[in-house]
Amino acid sequence: MTAKPIIVVGHTALDRVYRIEAFPAKPTKIKATDHREEGGGSGANAAAAIAVLGGSVKLWSRVGDDDVGERACRALDRAGVDISGVLACDGAKTSTAAVIVDAKGERLVVSEDDHPFPTDAGWLPLSTIASSGAVLSDLTWLEGTRAAFAAARAVGVPTLVDVDLGGGILLDRVVDLTDYAIFSAPAFEGFVSGRTDDERFASLIDQGLRHAGVTRGGAGYLWKGPEGTGTQEGFKVPVVDTTGAGDAFHGIFSLALASGLSDATCARVAAAGAALKCRRLGARLGLPTAAELDGFLLEQTGDGLPEGFAAWESGLLSSVESQ
Repeated sequence: MTAKPIIVVGHTALDRVYRIEAFPAKPTKIKATDHREEGGGSGANAAAAIAVLGGSVKLWSRVGDDDVGERACRALDRAGVDISGVLACDGAKTSTAAVIVDAKGERLVVSEDDHPFPTDAGWLPLSTIASSGAVLSDLTWLEGTRAAFAAARAVGVPTLVDVDLGGGILLDRVVDLTDYAIFSAPAFEGFVSGRTDDERFASLIDQGLRHAGVTRGGAGYLWKGPEGTGTQEGFKVPVVDTTGAGDAFHGIFSLALASGLSDATCARVAAAGAALKCRRLGARLGLPTAAELDGFLLEQTGDGLPEGFAAWESGLLSSVESQ
């Protein structure tokens, strides 16, 4: 099978990532042992994860009409993301971030992203959603998310939200149109009512979600749906940098869901892909190809990518046709 394209509505930025041996005890000058500039933004990173796996993905986003925006878009294009839905807004300024990572993988992130963008979503090609496999949002553009999710709900296309500290306050504005909500641990505790995980999950499912889950880094993934609660243990890898691991999880989960796989299988594949991302510096350098993800799953569990995972099957088809 060939997966339908995933549509990602979200944030695009440019990251400058620096690796250091250790954070100093007080302000001073220190040297970086490594450095890279790459595209960033939660939605854009999720789209890149899908594309590197071989999936078809379209990003609907806004950048400034500046050099930073052009560089961020070029990075997405090189990764294989369809950027025809990325709008360069006159007079706007593209977001940037400085990411400093020590030898233990701990991070300090300084973002510069509170720039005004036009909120109107009337230019989005909503008719294309009917032929997509899923719609994912990082909740950084409320109007775009609601427009896309309403169009998806009308034609039965599943919707997913990445709920982090930055966008969690907006969940109530889109929950009526959301099927899957995947939280970071701080956002789960900070934005969902309840004293325990069970109470928080019950609150979310009562609001009509098909699936509510929380990523817990190396501890794995916990979720609840109408059929009960599930867990996926984290995969162990030598960690260089966790930047963008959650974004990779969301993108890969969306691709697996669009391939018709079960929630448990989506979680397994996404957790493995997110772990592999952590092997390299930055949000995108460590993103796995389908062959790398398949090999890692075989090594770790004895089971590779599942039958039906469209990016893997497309990769196999391309390989056969090239011989």
